Amino acid sequence: GLRSGKLGEQCEAVVRFPRLFQKYPFPILINSAFLKLADVFRVGNNFLRLCVLKVTQQSEKHLEKILNVDEFVKRVFSVIHSNDPVARAITLRMLGSMASIIPERKNAHHSIRQSLDSHDNVEVEAAIFAAANFSAQSKDFAVGICNKISEMIQGLATPVDLKLKLIPILQHMHHDASLASSSRQLLQQLVTSYPSTKMVIVTLHTFTLLAASSLVDIPKQIQLLLQYLQNDPRKAVKRLAIQDLKLLANKTPHTWSRENIQALCESALNTPYDSLKMGMLSVLSTLSGTIAIKQYFSSAPGAAATTAKSYDLVKLAQECCYHNNRGIAAHGVRILTNISASCQEKDLLPLEQDAVFGLEALLVLCSQDDSPGAQATLKITLTCMVKLVKCRPHLSQSVVESLLTQLHSAQDNARILMCHCLAAIAMQLPVLADGILGDLMDLYKLIGQSATDKKQELLVSLATVIFVSSQKALSTEIKSVIKQQLENASNGWTAYRIARQASRMGNHDMARELYQSLLTQVASEHFYFWLNSLKEFSHAEQCLTGLQEDNYSSALSCIAEALKSYHKGIASLTAASTPLNPLSFQCGFVKLRIDLLQAFSQLICTCNSLKTSPPPAIATTIALTSGNDLQRCGRISNQACMKHSMEEFRNLATRYGDLYQSSFDADSATLRNVELQQQSCLLISHAIEALILDPESASFQEYSSNGTAHVESEYERRMMSVFNHVLEEVESLNRKYAPVSYLASNTCLCNAVIALLKVPLSFQRYFFQKLQSTSIKLALSPSPRNPAEPIAVQNNQQLALKVEGVVQHGSKPGLFRKIQSVCLNVSSVLQSKSGQDYKIPIDNMTNEMEQRVEPHNDYFSTQFLLNFVILGTHNITVESSVIDSNGIVWKTGPKTTIFVKSLEDPYSQQVRLQQQQGQPPSQQQQQRTAYSRF
Repeated sequence: GLRSGKLGEQCEAVVRFPRLFQKYPFPILINSAFLKLADVFRVGNNFLRLCVLKVTQQSEKHLEKILNVDEFVKRVFSVIHSNDPVARAITLRMLGSMASIIPERKNAHHSIRQSLDSHDNVEVEAAIFAAANFSAQSKDFAVGICNKISEMIQGLATPVDLKLKLIPILQHMHHDASLASSSRQLLQQLVTSYPSTKMVIVTLHTFTLLAASSLVDIPKQIQLLLQYLQNDPRKAVKRLAIQDLKLLANKTPHTWSRENIQALCESALNTPYDSLKMGMLSVLSTLSGTIAIKQYFSSAPGAAATTAKSYDLVKLAQECCYHNNRGIAAHGVRILTNISASCQEKDLLPLEQDAVFGLEALLVLCSQDDSPGAQATLKITLTCMVKLVKCRPHLSQSVVESLLTQLHSAQDNARILMCHCLAAIAMQLPVLADGILGDLMDLYKLIGQSATDKKQELLVSLATVIFVSSQKALSTEIKSVIKQQLENASNGWTAYRIARQASRMGNHDMARELYQSLLTQVASEHFYFWLNSLKEFSHAEQCLTGLQEDNYSSALSCIAEALKSYHKGIASLTAASTPLNPLSFQCGFVKLRIDLLQAFSQLICTCNSLKTSPPPAIATTIALTSGNDLQRCGRISNQACMKHSMEEFRNLATRYGDLYQSSFDADSATLRNVELQQQSCLLISHAIEALILDPESASFQEYSSNGTAHVESEYERRMMSVFNHVLEEVESLNRKYAPVSYLASNTCLCNAVIALLKVPLSFQRYFFQKLQSTSIKLALSPSPRNPAEPIAVQNNQQLALKVEGVVQHGSKPGLFRKIQSVCLNVSSVLQSKSGQDYKIPIDNMTNEMEQRVEPHNDYFSTQFLLNFVILGTHNITVESSVIDSNGIVWKTGPKTTIFVKSLEDPYSQQVRLQQQQGQPPSQQQQQRTAYSRF
């Protein structure tokens, strides 16, 4: 390792440090590791120093965990006094890389200023790198170095290539308004004084970055860039102007005025170059998806309203829709789609048809071409189609027809994308009728018999479209065709993916058959149990498809059959879990489903028993005289079955809420599914309350469905219609027949249960696949060597508990939601008491504290002061939960426990022993208290 005499082994040890930091990212290790690296940097040769520099740059987010910063900097800084300019240059780069933890070190600032005057080019370039990094972090350094940089740039002795490297430092001069203003003036002088292409490009780009950071000068910068775009004849400058305009369009679209967009449209209409036109259209298409487009179409006060055709942006988009360059055409239709989606004015409505025609033309063009460029354009086209149909549902039929027509003649790559688009549209709107199934099945057979590279992917995509389009159960013919093609394809992974899609779309009979066929094709027993559990769940849900209204005995037998399969499945699912993949969401979801089915079954049984032993004829009179409305239900209410049932459904709703809160990494469709299950529990509990337990106080307002909410899937659409139907039934019964007869209320409740169960359950993506992975690792100090061993604390002292944590991400961090802050909850409970058994105030028995900390570079730390006045063993629990950028709390865990033993302090112990022996404490000892010492 580092102690080896061989240079190669030392280098190998150094470059392995980043992996070590990743594995154990806590300060105790990182601090000692960086001190070791600083030693190597101090005494090693330049190659070793370079390796240490690379490690420092790779591990930038761990730098703030260094505890002995002074010692670390001292060891590194000693090399700056070397006679070797290369060693000094590496040291400067090292200091620059550490700027985030030492922004105000004056000796580092001084060394950078000195090295800028060096005669060695390598050292000067390293000084420029360090100056840029320190300027970004330190206001004092930026203010001090600004004049020096200005002199060097304007000095005649400074070579041009060095000036080009110095200018970008000015982008960091945004710490206050006066500094930003003086930097802008300098850049303005440079743009006019040095008109060469390279100089103008670097200066303009620095100008843009400075404006984007300081925010105040963005409108001026947009005007300046548009001026260069219109007036400068050099294509390189125009391209840079377009690139910077795109950056500003993404960052601050609200600062674009109508005149800015108009100027850009005029430039795009007048330019003869396709590459430049495409760049300008790219900026306009970015702006068209933001607030800027509404500012453009809102007519100026006092001006007469103009028609859509007279707007230059519309004219440009319509002109470009059918351009022979695919990229230009794609941006044209994207602009038209965004205008149609965001602007509801009547005079802009004709643009819908223009957008549809443009999209159809591009679809025909790109679906025949297999090149990467055509595929990228096709993706844009299909995304626009989905967006347009979502905002304008009446256009869905024509869009879907053009997709289906083109599907037969398209290339395989294009077919896959088109199938995804069809599925996305059909999930939002039921536009795929049963009539098109024949065409889709013919295409499926054709693909199954072909021998292309994309065959497997195509089979999955097309099967998804078939599942979405056949809203009811799949016919035997369709199932046999799919299975036959899968047998020919002989790829287990494809079959599994199709089965997974069938489970998501609620086609459980098809899914069960496919899972069954895959059971013998897996190598691991964990995979076998996983597939077996999926097969059992699919079988259980299939049992529920045979439910019929008003046939309650068959409903009970169907639910019993489903529960039997579910219990088998949960046993398999538990066997499939491993320590690395505990399947906690899956187990939680299935257990809740089992409990929900049992609650439904119990409710139907309760209603049936009410039929067999109805309340007496005078039940209503008894209820009126006693003042207890529950007496209307006869003896059932006395047994409190209905009340128990209602509480059970409310409890289930709470548990679904807990499952929702613990699923931070789940996609929105999965979370919506859990939410729908929770709402179904609340609906039934509300129905029981409204019809039987408390008809007068039951409110319908909080349960009325939000009709304006956009429905994302067929499952959600069907569930919402059931919710609305049940609520209407309950409300009408309450209005028409008050008080409601026990028979009508029982029938209504049982029919509500059957209606909910008849909607096939959808197993969403998170049940099968985790796209985002986030976990928190906690470290507590002090911590015992042995977890079962308690930490000793005297009862007159407080324990300072330090909690450190690291947020660990998977391959796609922040895909669905990001962590804004971490909420740490510390609680302590007295486990066993030692000493005298006297009454203890409850406040002294427990500690309850909560703190919110914001992770920086995925690391956070905080401290808690805990009191342990009572002697004995206390159990401390530290639980973490996360708060996302929307302020929603997610109970992600983990939960860590340590034990503390509170011991009596020696002086109190001595006094107590003397009292027990009958010796009064001496005068001197009596006066010695905590207060008398001060």
